Amino acid sequence: MTTPEFTGLAAPLSALLGKEAKTGAADAAAAPATGTNTAVRTDTATSTAPAPGTGAAPGAGATVVPAAAMAGLPGMQPAPSAATGTSAVPGTSAVPDAGAVPGMSPVPGTSALTDTSAVPGVGTVPGMQAVPGLEAAPSMGTGPGVETVPGMETVPGTPSSPLQTPAAAVPTANPTTTQHLPGAQRGAFSPEMARRDFPILHRLVNGRPLVWLDNGATTQKPRQVIEAVAAFYGSANSNIHRGAHTMARDATALYEAGRAAVADFLGAPSPEEIVFVRGTTEAINLVAETWGRANIGPGDDILVPVLEHHSDIVPWQQLAAETHARVVPVPLLPDGQIDQFAYADLLSSRTRLVAVSHASNVLGTVPPVAEMTALAHRYGAKVLVDGAQAVAHFPVDVQAMDADFYAFSGHKLFAPTGIGALYAKPELLASMVPWQGGGNMIESVSFDRTTFAPAPHRFEAGTGHISGVVGLLAALDWLSSFDHEAIAKYEADLLAYARQALAMVPGLEVLGDAPDRIAVLAFTLAGHDPTAVAQSLDLEGIAVRSGHHCAQPALAHYGLDSAVRASLALYNTPEEVDQLVASLLRLQQSP
Repeated sequence: MTTPEFTGLAAPLSALLGKEAKTGAADAAAAPATGTNTAVRTDTATSTAPAPGTGAAPGAGATVVPAAAMAGLPGMQPAPSAATGTSAVPGTSAVPDAGAVPGMSPVPGTSALTDTSAVPGVGTVPGMQAVPGLEAAPSMGTGPGVETVPGMETVPGTPSSPLQTPAAAVPTANPTTTQHLPGAQRGAFSPEMARRDFPILHRLVNGRPLVWLDNGATTQKPRQVIEAVAAFYGSANSNIHRGAHTMARDATALYEAGRAAVADFLGAPSPEEIVFVRGTTEAINLVAETWGRANIGPGDDILVPVLEHHSDIVPWQQLAAETHARVVPVPLLPDGQIDQFAYADLLSSRTRLVAVSHASNVLGTVPPVAEMTALAHRYGAKVLVDGAQAVAHFPVDVQAMDADFYAFSGHKLFAPTGIGALYAKPELLASMVPWQGGGNMIESVSFDRTTFAPAPHRFEAGTGHISGVVGLLAALDWLSSFDHEAIAKYEADLLAYARQALAMVPGLEVLGDAPDRIAVLAFTLAGHDPTAVAQSLDLEGIAVRSGHHCAQPALAHYGLDSAVRASLALYNTPEEVDQLVASLLRLQQSP
């Protein structure tokens, strides 16, 4: 296997290209017409790669994100450097002791990184400190009018009360640890370690520190993703596949490295089983318009649980209307679980497909997908799993669950918007006809006959979201720097704490109580319209979502057409939960 040269690539891209990737037919398809092998480099970029933004790869500029590119955003507050002692941009001052966001305490079992010298390049997003008029966000919990809810530190049953963890019990990181990409010691995790990588989490909203609790709608992006996308446009921008020049080879290598990274992340056997799409919605529509049209006909059933997002309902309704099939809803239990007895009764020889979320975006319910899949397969039905809400919260293994199709969106996984992926079993991909026609998805075209490229390329017509794939690759690399099981445990502990804290708010009712769930809390507040609640919280810098959350049947199960939703992620903290509860108490007590 030959190794291509990546002359002029900036440090973030060089580090990403150093990730070991599976190879196969996708690599062969990625090779340019000249026969040059574009296999992903695995032998030169190591864990000692330069930190993004701190230096230049040979032939590259010193920085890849000009200050002007980040300036002038309406309402933007500063993103202070997380570095200690020095500033990344001349003329700006360093934020003292910003290794851990002030006022935050770790949940037991996680370690805080109090020595930022252990992380090379922290806080060096080029130009981020140069936005005119920037000021640092005040310490968490010290914004005007923000106060701790009385008794919050002693909520009965809180897991070791995260707010009482002694500072002396928090281990520091090893300052000599070499990093693959800056951000964390491999395998370690704490919310403070994660938060340092998110410039936006240190801005102000309405004069208050931002509390981002709208992760179910989209997650924020770490600086590694921001830098990688900027570096791609600054040093590697080209269209992919078939190009004979260096830039095309570089861009193709990054694109196919992203495909391999997604396969690894999902536990898929091969990159050839991964199709890049705009997101979960496009992935589901692709399956409906290709596999669905060929395999679902009059009298067939498509089973869809009531908790599904609209994107996993509407495409099947459209398909059923055209093919004279039926969309059969699977009911819920009062606690928000899928009624498994009803599901078993609804399965029959007519069932062609079961479409189910791996985690609900409004109730947080995590169904027993592997068991549901096994039961569907007994009837010869295929199973599509909507993983949009699951992938950021716990490990996913498509082989273990035996899913036929699995879809997710990058923007809910700390990656850019407009990029996502569809996994499908190879025999299914091989049987599916292309959905869209155009460039990139063909082998040859004449007015007599067109032949199509093999999967997955036959489903990627036109120029794809190349920079989005680069950002997704960076996001997966960043996320993999942490122990994913530790993230899942932390979020479970934070969810338990949040539920107990919210129980202190009179008139607040959380929807759903499934035993297996992600950190999503949809609720109503007696006497207050959900939209008014969200607007009130926004005045205090707290971002939540209100409305039907594209899950109207799930809300209708509780007799509602709207609710407030606070959705948590790995960078949220108990202190932010305290601020949410304090604000809701003030709202409830106001005249």
